[in-house]
Amino acid sequence: MRIADGTTVQPHTVRLMFTIVITTYNRLPLLKRAIARSLEQTIGCEVLVVDDGSSDGTQAYCEALAEESVHFRYHRNPSNQGHAKSVNIGVELAQGTWIKLLDDDDYLALNCIEQLEAAITCHLDAVICSVQAAQVTEDEAELSVTKPVGNAQLCALPQPEIHYGMLLEQVPFGTPVQVAFERDAFLKTGGWDSQFDTNFDDIDSWVKIAEHGDALFLNQCLAYRTVWPGAYNYRFSLRDRLLAHKKIKHAIYDRIAPVHQRDIPSRKTVKQYLQLHWGLVALKQKRILGAIALLIAAMGSISAWRLFFRCRRPPAGLLQWQVITPA
Repeated sequence: MRIADGTTVQPHTVRLMFTIVITTYNRLPLLKRAIARSLEQTIGCEVLVVDDGSSDGTQAYCEALAEESVHFRYHRNPSNQGHAKSVNIGVELAQGTWIKLLDDDDYLALNCIEQLEAAITCHLDAVICSVQAAQVTEDEAELSVTKPVGNAQLCALPQPEIHYGMLLEQVPFGTPVQVAFERDAFLKTGGWDSQFDTNFDDIDSWVKIAEHGDALFLNQCLAYRTVWPGAYNYRFSLRDRLLAHKKIKHAIYDRIAPVHQRDIPSRKTVKQYLQLHWGLVALKQKRILGAIALLIAAMGSISAWRLFFRCRRPPAGLLQWQVITPA
């Protein structure tokens, strides 16, 4: 492969080993699809299901499958422990050096792991890698595709740039179906925080993992996220989402590299920006009273509005992307 400045980079011959960790709870019909697409990957990888105490036949199905497939493993929690703890258990049990998380209602393109591995072997300083994902209905009809990041099929972002970019909404790693990460980097962070359980717990983890290396963005649609009323994030109110989002932004703020310290908005401005963001989300959803409650404290802040538009139209050259293209 060749970097944008003309330097040729030969892919390393190190063979990465992936584990796909699927967390599940009482969704056997959807789980079967997630497992099937994982076992059918174009290169071999470990598939590990962490069952958070299902009572719908998941145990019998997975135990039988584990007898048949050498690539499949099954773990059942002794009691329901929640999504975040199930993720942590799965990563701890995984044998792969890299982890691809997968919720039971989502699924992967059959070449997802192959493409991830090819990208990561070209930039071994990376500890986290994100891909594009399609949002689909329960019948797998495509609704939309997440936007590309950067200006090439494969982009690297050096570690000092990541949190600055995340603060200004320019580094959207995305939901678990989009993200793979290095197991060791994850373990150094202490894992997912149960206080966020299914409400920004993934983003909180990406923030922490990114302290330990570079980020990669592979602009290929390699994953599918099911949009349906049974999704866990539908359980949270917009105010709950706002409160969790504020915690995440504060965590990001504390990790901004010194080189960007003079360029960041104040904490107060960031807080008001989030009020605007979620107030406008409420307005779009025609939750008028909720929108007024969220917007009233921030509508008059010029600095918050400036940040709002800056996040949507960042200046050219805001981040030092490294572009990698095939040789």
